[in-house]
Amino acid sequence: MTATLAAPAEGVRKSASHRGFDVVMGAGTSAVGVAGVWLGVLALFGPAREVRIGWLLPLAGVQLQLDPLGGFFLALTGAVAVPVGIYAIGYAHHLSRTAMAVLPLFVAAMLLVPAAGSVTTFLFAWELMAVASLVLVLADHTESRVRSAALMYAVMTQLGFVAILVGLMVLSAAGGADRFADLTGVSEGTRTVVFLLTLAGFGSKAGLVPLHAWLPRAHPEAPTPVSALMSAAMVSLGIYGIVRIDLQLLGPGPRWWALTLLIVGAVSALYGVLQASVASDLKRLLAYSTTENMGLITMALGAATLFAEAGAAAPATIAMTAAVLHLLAHAVFKCLAFMAAGSVLSATGLRDLDRLGGLARRMPATTTLFGVGALGAAGLPLGAGFVSEWLLLQSLIRAPGGDAMVALMGPLAMGAVALTVGLGVATMVKAFGIGFLARPRSEPASAATESPRTMVAGMTIAAVGCALIAVVPGLIAPALRRVLETLPAAQDVEFTDFGILIRLPGVPGSIAPAVIAAALVVAILAVVLASQWRAGRRPEAERLPLWACGAADLTSRMQYTATSFAEPLQRVFDDVLRPDTAIEVTPTAESRYMADRVTYRNRIGDAVEERLYTPVVRAVAAAADVIRRAHTGSIHLYLAYGALGVLIILVVAR
Repeated sequence: MTATLAAPAEGVRKSASHRGFDVVMGAGTSAVGVAGVWLGVLALFGPAREVRIGWLLPLAGVQLQLDPLGGFFLALTGAVAVPVGIYAIGYAHHLSRTAMAVLPLFVAAMLLVPAAGSVTTFLFAWELMAVASLVLVLADHTESRVRSAALMYAVMTQLGFVAILVGLMVLSAAGGADRFADLTGVSEGTRTVVFLLTLAGFGSKAGLVPLHAWLPRAHPEAPTPVSALMSAAMVSLGIYGIVRIDLQLLGPGPRWWALTLLIVGAVSALYGVLQASVASDLKRLLAYSTTENMGLITMALGAATLFAEAGAAAPATIAMTAAVLHLLAHAVFKCLAFMAAGSVLSATGLRDLDRLGGLARRMPATTTLFGVGALGAAGLPLGAGFVSEWLLLQSLIRAPGGDAMVALMGPLAMGAVALTVGLGVATMVKAFGIGFLARPRSEPASAATESPRTMVAGMTIAAVGCALIAVVPGLIAPALRRVLETLPAAQDVEFTDFGILIRLPGVPGSIAPAVIAAALVVAILAVVLASQWRAGRRPEAERLPLWACGAADLTSRMQYTATSFAEPLQRVFDDVLRPDTAIEVTPTAESRYMADRVTYRNRIGDAVEERLYTPVVRAVAAAADVIRRAHTGSIHLYLAYGALGVLIILVVAR
């Protein structure tokens, strides 16, 4: 797919006043992020604080509460906003003033969600976040596909909000209170209803299958700073809702709650990584990668809850640690990956991997930084996501065998994680190798230049975060412990050995990421020194042209494209992906037995969307058409409708 960046209403060349406005808004976004990090750290390591502002909302007022769980998500959201704000200053020539003005408001709305201490405040903050993100998606739209993506996002987010609204209203009515701290003594049936409703609502925001349909549409079409904020921070708040309401407030629940989380997470992880592995649109690939990682986190939450219910305290604590750590890792590497993709889009106007390539020489900083993000998303050693995924696998390996359900689900979940990680590696190899290496496959890719310094600076900050989590995750150990203390599934065993050496609590097993990094650096230096020493002892080599199978020179037509790279995976998972493939042969004018042109078309859509949502949309459209025919314009008929409605209400009331 070829993407064209939308020019803002003021024009691509902005005046000095507009440029100053962009700098202020970008700096304001980062400043709001710094405030979020500061408040999050206070909430993590200080006493719980409550603030009530009675006049701000009618009747209920605004109730804010800072505790370790909310503080972690405050710090996470703020940490994402800091580099994005800096990045947005350099990217602002692709954004309108409306988008730049709403950007800090969107961050502030996201910060309100984990700080909410009551049902009313939480719902208000959640809707404010949804509206602000929708405005940003639509702010610079110029094409119909952007409006279509925004419409899908608006419908899905409002349906999710309705589910959350009904669930929390039922909970508030059953508990007889509005403050989260006062919602106790709720019956088992009410807890089940609230769990199902809130899981659907929060799962939709987190992009869990089958409620993910908006995510691969809205994230690619949104401006890059918005994509980074939505994918790295906003979807994490969907996980926050599940943890806060379903695990902390309603938990511990029955065993089937844990199994539901485990199954939904596994399906989301596998389906997300499958779609990402065959996607050729770079931002769409990263969007499906978000579904994959949110699925892994949900799997970890389900495994922790299941192990805790089975009495296996140590694996439960390890799984919960994996979930919390992977939330932070995903935030930094996905923020970096989206910003790097936006850097490519800004320089070339493209996000189609089949038309990119050759960017390593033309955009070396962006290439290196995207490689850091891709390494984290692949879950390989020295990547930001490696330690958390290793912890998740260790929790599943150490699952107790005495419980039949745990013994059954443990190996299945382990296989799902292993397959997800393997496909994730292939996906990121495709994105980095096809998109940035080899030869350019289009004129815009050949003419690309490096992005402005502010964009590179924002990406560099995120890359430093990736490196710290990958090599020295012990730096965030105090914050992890404070969060785990608030979660029921991780309260029985303390994770103490989480430093240079990460030692599993209660079971044998350890890992030292810093030692792995040091060993790799030493090995690389040894290879470089040995090669230089060997080269110095040999005579000057004769330079000859590269052997190219008899061809004069290598061209871009001789290398893999993203589509051809993913074709074997598409064949293996053909029944899941359901590709739409067609071959058209155009004969010559002289004879129909001689081909003039052969056209091959291969389109891979979202099978869940096409098989689940498309029939529903058609049914709603048909019902709307029937209702439309009832509107004839006759005032007498409308009065008859009203009288009939009143009669029905009276009969029902009687």
